[in-house]
Amino acid sequence: MDTGPQHTQFDGATDYIEALDTLCALATRSLCVFEQDFEDIGFNSEKRYDILRRFLIASPYNRLYLLAHDTRYLAQDCPRMMMLLRQFSHNMQIYRTPQHLLNISEPFAVADETHYVRRFHFDDTRGILAQNDPQGAIALHSQFMEIWAASRPGVSASTTGL
Repeated sequence: MDTGPQHTQFDGATDYIEALDTLCALATRSLCVFEQDFEDIGFNSEKRYDILRRFLIASPYNRLYLLAHDTRYLAQDCPRMMMLLRQFSHNMQIYRTPQHLLNISEPFAVADETHYVRRFHFDDTRGILAQNDPQGAIALHSQFMEIWAASRPGVSASTTGL
């Protein structure tokens, strides 16, 4: 049974982390996440690691795209994400936005062009978890892909330092 869009508002860091966990668990084909730096939002937690690992193992065609203004946290302080990147470099990428896009300040994540999480600003923990809302999800996915196309790899799976 297909249900219509479900929008759940949240207010607080804990609620945002739970909304992201829910979104990650809903993903069956693609997951696109745009954040300022990924710090303090659960990307080094064991729970998020397990959810994302199951997603990436489920199919060689699944894709995980992480996009940030600053990728240092992921590279230096997020060993679980780096383990995933090394193991699944064929279907996971981490990009960094260029200088001219640093004014974009609204984080969001999209799963399968059907579900999304969106906050009003990097400094604001209020936002919305939208499930079964392809219209909103497709618009955000399109915005993500525009930013992605202008961005460059920010973290490599290799440890050569080259």
